[in-house]
Amino acid sequence: MRRRDVLKLAAQSAVFAQLAPIFTAPAQAAGKKELRYIPEADLNILDPVWSTSTIVAVYGHMVFDTLYGFDKDYNVHPQMAEGHVVSEDKLQWTVKLRDGLQFHDGQPVLAKDCLASIQRWGKRDFMGSALLSVVETLTAPDDRTLQFKLKKPFPLLPMTLATSGSNMPAMMPERLAKTSPNEQVRESIGSGPYRFVKEEWVSGSKAVFEKFAGYKPRSDSFPPSYTAGPKIAHFDRVVWHIIADASTAAAALQAGEVDIIEMVGADFLPVLKADPNIKLLPRTTPNFAIMRFNHLQPPFNNPAIRQALLKAVDQRAIMAGTFGEENAAFWQSGVGFFSPDSPMATTVGLEAFTSPRDLKKAAEEIKTAGYKGEPVVVLDPVDYPWTHPCTLLAADTLKKVGLNVDIQAMDWGTLMQRRQSQEPADKGGWNVFLTALSGMSNFNPVGHIGLRGNGKDAWVGWSTAPRLEELRQQWLDAPDEATQKKICEEIQKQALIDVPYIPLGAFATVSGYRNNLTDIQLQRPLFTTMKAQG
Repeated sequence: MRRRDVLKLAAQSAVFAQLAPIFTAPAQAAGKKELRYIPEADLNILDPVWSTSTIVAVYGHMVFDTLYGFDKDYNVHPQMAEGHVVSEDKLQWTVKLRDGLQFHDGQPVLAKDCLASIQRWGKRDFMGSALLSVVETLTAPDDRTLQFKLKKPFPLLPMTLATSGSNMPAMMPERLAKTSPNEQVRESIGSGPYRFVKEEWVSGSKAVFEKFAGYKPRSDSFPPSYTAGPKIAHFDRVVWHIIADASTAAAALQAGEVDIIEMVGADFLPVLKADPNIKLLPRTTPNFAIMRFNHLQPPFNNPAIRQALLKAVDQRAIMAGTFGEENAAFWQSGVGFFSPDSPMATTVGLEAFTSPRDLKKAAEEIKTAGYKGEPVVVLDPVDYPWTHPCTLLAADTLKKVGLNVDIQAMDWGTLMQRRQSQEPADKGGWNVFLTALSGMSNFNPVGHIGLRGNGKDAWVGWSTAPRLEELRQQWLDAPDEATQKKICEEIQKQALIDVPYIPLGAFATVSGYRNNLTDIQLQRPLFTTMKAQG
């Protein structure tokens, strides 16, 4: 299958000249500064604790805040927290909240709100679960104090409460945080620099955020960096326009009808690069593309079939087919189960992905493993810029090794809902979907949602892998980084046996900006510190 056949996009610059304006640029209401943005996907979930989706995390960091944050070098800093004190035996952490924190409904942020938020989040997030497993008691002695009493030392506590790569440890009002962790919170009340304007929300079309006048940024001397430091909203409104078509989005950016495209389609990079009014900037926080299996249903409940696919999946071909050989500076193949260049990345066992591919051998092994020809339902998010073409390429590989592939098209929001189903594929379930583990979500085996092997309590796909669970706990208990790295080598070896997912490669999201925008943070779109000149 050729890349152009998969993408079916016209990359000629003439396309832009012929396109009429897709919408009238909105007037600035009463002189207010407005930023117009095209996100990488639609927003249809308002609970960043419940969802691991990147788009929900981007929304989450606008509307909510966290007790701690990361700078661009992944150092941890207090955020909503003023600071903390640790007892001499390392078994008690006392965290003090900053003064003046306020929710969007006008209520003060109290320690009891944070306590309830941590408890709910810890039942959804794997880093949070690791923390709660060593907490003997978590109390709020007064309105500004949280106290953790631990069963054993847990030096990763601040880092855990700063988690940004999976379920966000968002602080919510107590009444919302008491929602079951298995249910979505439907209200959007945070304490972040922007508030969500729900009355203007049109799913599939538009989402609107307004500057929250009650937000009190940190007064630190160091500049804002990633999710740490003072968060300052320089725009009165940020409007997300949901535009799935890559050519339409690019035309809107060139025409000045929007200010930012979060993910520029690969075929339009050369066109936008040539436009003097636009700058292209790659995100510095990596994306890690994966093929995720449903381990509860045939045929991928059979580890031999998952192992056979390791011989067939060609990372380089899939990355090149999705993003283009001409854009090779933005993607990487030959990657394992940890994000390349992250502290725990290892080359052990990488020949499983870099050795010559053998489709014939894979097909033979799948047949020998007892594959009976049952349909393999592949979820295809047609509105997601990279996932759609990547899904088609991956599905083509599955077909070539004899699997009976059924590609089912849907939008990303529908996929996020459907992937929660544990039912058989013919009853609303699924067998395969592609996604990206973004940010720091796969920097270590604790926060790495794709490597959990605790069955129905694991991330969607519900892998059962007892040895991976043992190694994860060993990593947590390791005395130093050298020991942790050795354990990660064993984790990568074991992952090649259990195959909870197949890594497809790493890539950087390339965003397009109008030239008048400055002070852009490149880890992820946070809309704080960014300014418009003129």
